[in-house]
Amino acid sequence: MKVERSVTTLRALTLEKMRDAILDFRFKPGERLVERTLCERLGVSRSVVREVLRHLEAEGLVETIPQHGPAVARPNAAQAAQIYEIRALLEGEAAHACAGRATVQDLAELDAAIDRIDAAFRSLGARMVLKATTDFYEGLFRVAGKPVAWEVVRSLNARINHLRGMTIATPDRHAAAIGEMRDLVGAIRAGDADAARAQARRHVDVVARLAGDVLRTL
Repeated sequence: MKVERSVTTLRALTLEKMRDAILDFRFKPGERLVERTLCERLGVSRSVVREVLRHLEAEGLVETIPQHGPAVARPNAAQAAQIYEIRALLEGEAAHACAGRATVQDLAELDAAIDRIDAAFRSLGARMVLKATTDFYEGLFRVAGKPVAWEVVRSLNARINHLRGMTIATPDRHAAAIGEMRDLVGAIRAGDADAARAQARRHVDVVARLAGDVLRTL
């Protein structure tokens, strides 16, 4: 996890390394984050580590436990349910809008984004699955013409990806996830706005149930 010096600031590099380590579950939910240990592992100063931990706390990936200090956030079912509720509403409306706006080129780009998610699953690259999935949704909201809604989703993206990292590891999730997303784009291609909204929400409902099952085991 040593941070390589470059033109990019140490803080940005350290933040990226720490965020990736949490999303990859190298740091487990509830695990304490000891500043001195992190300084040694990352090769940066305590001030950089503290600043990064504050940023990750703002993203919802780190929490401060009284008398124990910072630790990897342990998502709870109530918070997760709210995140999935927001996703279902915003992604459903974005899908609905796409059905009336998507061009042939837009549809090709959405299909290509799903192909990248599929390839990432096949290579067992969890981080690449998260990135490719984020890219797909960014494209969906772009085609929908809903940049403000995308900003709302992006503000929750760290928490969404923390939960997503749990669900993509569940058995048989690869085939199911790709099928759900292709059905979504299929409804958009058919110009069926109501079906597109319903499929987007159905997809979120599935992952919400999976996340609930995983959270009960933590």
